Amino acid sequence: MEKAIYQHFHYHGQPETNIEEARNCHFCQLRSFATHDRLPISIVNEVDDQALNPDFRFIDHTIIAPDVYIPDASFRTGCDCKKGGDCMYGKCTCLDEMAPGPDEDKEDGHNDSRRRKRYAYYSSGAKRDTLRGRILNSREPIYECHAECNCSAQCPNRVVERGRTIPLQIFRTEDRGWGVRSLVGIKKGQFVDRYLGEIITSDEADRRRADSSVARRKDVYLFALDKFYDPQSEDQLLRQPPLEVDGEYMSGPTRFINHSCSPNMRIFARVGAHADKRTHDLALFAIRDIQKDEELTFDYVNGESVLDDDMHDHYKIKDMTKCLCGTPECRGYLW
Repeated sequence: MEKAIYQHFHYHGQPETNIEEARNCHFCQLRSFATHDRLPISIVNEVDDQALNPDFRFIDHTIIAPDVYIPDASFRTGCDCKKGGDCMYGKCTCLDEMAPGPDEDKEDGHNDSRRRKRYAYYSSGAKRDTLRGRILNSREPIYECHAECNCSAQCPNRVVERGRTIPLQIFRTEDRGWGVRSLVGIKKGQFVDRYLGEIITSDEADRRRADSSVARRKDVYLFALDKFYDPQSEDQLLRQPPLEVDGEYMSGPTRFINHSCSPNMRIFARVGAHADKRTHDLALFAIRDIQKDEELTFDYVNGESVLDDDMHDHYKIKDMTKCLCGTPECRGYLW
């Protein structure tokens, strides 16, 4: 049994259980999630006796650092659509910045340009709730309806909003530490989960990099929210240095997903209320069909790699981080 949950099964629930010990138990943290009964997250280790870092805490929502400015609730506005169909074909204000592509009518079998669907997902059939091909093959942001909208929670434009729909398992790999797999098959374009953590300023992120023994290793857990950063933007918040998400010591199961140079997932920027662009979600979607129990991966460096010259420099290569993904497309080194 994985050491991080051993204490829970053998001691928690007893009268003498220490409340603080229960709070620090990874299984107790996961069991506290509202989705635990339907969509559990489990931890298994059949390789060695390693446990998760006891200082790590599982969270199911983003944590905002005290010095990060968040717009007042009055700036958060949603659409006035009465039903999901209005969001699909009407003038949904959530989708003001998302135009339909030329292929979307063909994908749905429609030729009437007045009925073009602007949002990112298929709404019916076997592909329901999966990303449309045009979006999946792009780096475009995803705009969704959200809690401030008039449409229902079942609106087809609320996929990430409704949350994770698959059970995940954190497991010990043979040679790459911890990894994550799904206990069910995942369809191409299906939403998997968000990358969560503490949202901090760029200055604080730089400070944490400097405090890390290997700064580039810290970057494994830091993700810049820079999709909408624009020094020329009319929005003064978007002119400021991008915020970053640090998932090293508090995050969800996606924090343990390994890198691959040939990944089966990709991160997309997802926006709910437009006032929240600066703190947009990092949403992981499958970019191909994923089999049950197959390890989940994404590309940590988005296709970038070390320079070829560096890979032949003996003095530089000794400090590089070797890639262990083992795929035919492996670039050799992460950085």
